[in-house]
Amino acid sequence: MRWWVSIGIVLAVATAGIAAVAAPNQAPQSAAGDDAKQVDVELVLAVDVSYSMDVDELAVQREGYAQALISSEFLKTLKSGPTGRIAVTYFEWAASSDQKIILPWHIIDGPESADAVAAEILKAPLRRASRTSISGAINFALPLFEQNPYHGLRRVIDISGDGPNNNGEPVTIARDAAVAKGVVINGLPIMVKEPSYSMMDIENLDYYYEDCVIGGAGAFVVSIKDRAKFKEAIHTKLVMEVAGHTPPARIVPIADEHRPARVSCLIGEKVWQDRWGR
Repeated sequence: MRWWVSIGIVLAVATAGIAAVAAPNQAPQSAAGDDAKQVDVELVLAVDVSYSMDVDELAVQREGYAQALISSEFLKTLKSGPTGRIAVTYFEWAASSDQKIILPWHIIDGPESADAVAAEILKAPLRRASRTSISGAINFALPLFEQNPYHGLRRVIDISGDGPNNNGEPVTIARDAAVAKGVVINGLPIMVKEPSYSMMDIENLDYYYEDCVIGGAGAFVVSIKDRAKFKEAIHTKLVMEVAGHTPPARIVPIADEHRPARVSCLIGEKVWQDRWGR
């Protein structure tokens, strides 16, 4: 079952301290006694840098992740887990062949390591690139878990972006392959501008993320529809992911995964074909 969460509701959830419900997917466990390699979550932050993102959005997005990781609420949540630490990596993506790791796997186990990770994320130059391949981002993320020397109780891919997949294989194929491996994909659709056909935007990007992008036990979407809430939304989403929160029952769940998508999962490819003929 997948869940939809508005930023207003999810902020209330996070600040109310609702008890976490750990997602049941389990990453492979390390050898007995290898506690130093155990973490609560292996978290991949996959961040859209396609040309549909303006420079201001790229900067706010980058700052939002960095600030979230050093926030007192995040660090408090971090210490509530079984090991009190997570492993995180951060990469930026555009086309199916265009992914760049900004932060290789790092451990966050307190303020000092969080500060170091935030500084590493912020120091890389901002960049933009062509096309939008969410499937490429998912496919790039999966091998990163195997390369991670740490072993998490959960494996999560956090995807942020402001448009649908229009390059590479269909996003549902990549999503389903990740879910089959026990990975949870959460989404952060960015909807702070009016949809523009010239920029390959679509209406109801949140529906697209809900129906076509996210997957796995407890997967959720936090949509950003107000530029002023950009950093706040990123912060809330990371806190929920580290805590293992799923939305409470009072939030209406998306219907089961087998119902027809409200937005075609190939809409990005169709818009690109209609505009460019290829």
